[in-house]
Amino acid sequence: MNLFQQYEHDRVQHATRRHFLNRCGVGLGAMWLASQGRSWGSSEGGVLAKDPTNPLAPDMPMFAAKAKRVIYLHMAGSPSQLELFDYKPELVKLDGKDCPQEFLAGKQFAFIQGVPKMLSSVFPFHQAGKSGQWITDRLPNIETMIDELCIVKSMYTTQFNHAPAQLMMHTGEQRLGLPSMGAWATYGLGSENANLPGFMVLTSGGNNPDAGKSVWGSGYLPSIYQGVQCRSKGDPVLFLANPDGVSGSMRRRTLDAISLINSKIEKDVGDPETLTRIAQYEMAYRMQIHASDAFDIRQEPAAIHEMYGTKPGQESFANNCLLARRLAERGVRFIQLFDWGWDSHGTDAGTDLRKGFVNKCNSIDKPIAALLKDLKQRGLLEETLVIWGGEFGRTPMRENRGGVEMPFVGRDHHPSAFTMWMAGGGAKGGFSYGETDPIGYEVMKDKVSVHDFHATVLRLLGFDHEKFTYPFQGAHQRFTNITQPGTKVIKDLIA
Repeated sequence: MNLFQQYEHDRVQHATRRHFLNRCGVGLGAMWLASQGRSWGSSEGGVLAKDPTNPLAPDMPMFAAKAKRVIYLHMAGSPSQLELFDYKPELVKLDGKDCPQEFLAGKQFAFIQGVPKMLSSVFPFHQAGKSGQWITDRLPNIETMIDELCIVKSMYTTQFNHAPAQLMMHTGEQRLGLPSMGAWATYGLGSENANLPGFMVLTSGGNNPDAGKSVWGSGYLPSIYQGVQCRSKGDPVLFLANPDGVSGSMRRRTLDAISLINSKIEKDVGDPETLTRIAQYEMAYRMQIHASDAFDIRQEPAAIHEMYGTKPGQESFANNCLLARRLAERGVRFIQLFDWGWDSHGTDAGTDLRKGFVNKCNSIDKPIAALLKDLKQRGLLEETLVIWGGEFGRTPMRENRGGVEMPFVGRDHHPSAFTMWMAGGGAKGGFSYGETDPIGYEVMKDKVSVHDFHATVLRLLGFDHEKFTYPFQGAHQRFTNITQPGTKVIKDLIA
């Protein structure tokens, strides 16, 4: 009798009433879930049945959809919509005048105190493309792709501080512990590449988002669906290479032994996370070959590097945009790019709208335009939904602190109005939706909540946001929040 046979013999011999009820409870729970399960698209919704031994196997959505994957470009800190896409000529007339009291009374700001001055756009706007959409002169390369953009100017949120607003934007709630958009998408669709994670994350700007790694977490979904943070310099994933003295065959034998132990534990305890652990070990083994290849942008021709502005070996937003295209064409389901440094308060040169903001625009303009062009020329844009935006907007008044005007030009956090855009993946290109008031302070027409935006993204991926659920704490939880009434798909954004 070998070690594992002895283990199984002892386990059966010493099974107690508690062990039996534990095992039985898991079985009854599984039977109940199976009885509650519905096929996608049914009138009642239900639980998505997953193969526990292959949780990332590709799945069909509820109904036909153009978007097969997502590239989400999040500008952490929130760029000013009034300097980029939301043209407000009325602000020019008010520039430098005291902000009317009606815009201050009862409102929450991060730093504004006293009576701030109104602030017109620092940069000129013009209309561009066949669609004639308004755009700043700060984004000349993105301007060439403006007829691909579906610009939503009427976004609003309930949060005005970075961390909770980022959580709201990515998980649908301002509190910790909920699945991110990428986790939901990967749970619903699986992955088209068995050798890479279904959800991959790239960061630039020197820092992670204020909300930390929770914005790409899996929450109560199995951990196999959480985002895997990668690097654009060095090994794409830490500890991907074998340690010194460990050969590939030795690693394989080690994984086989670990898998056998985990399988025994899963059989004994019935914890689905044990199967997830097995799948993750196997994924890590396969990634040793395939991830290194996917992240090697040196394979790209010189013309591509020129188009993106990439420099192999450096950490940059441009490199991450090129990596996003390489991951998309390899079947990764959700690719999340976080670019830190957009908090344009104007407290120093780095956050001044005339200096730091200009540098940030320069760092994203060429690579984003290149990403859209590259996806389009490869036939991938039609089935890839590209999303751009921050976590909230910026105020139409100039920031002050303690009632004192700042020496640099900046704007405070503003949850009541901000801009996001989508391209490809079934979004309506060359289209502008929603409208803010003449100074960009409040949404005046076609309001879009964060939950509305999420519902629309799910629709583009082929899911009914009310039926796309996961059982947790006695309820069928959903991305668009079961306690938030009135959430709707914005059908006008869909081509």
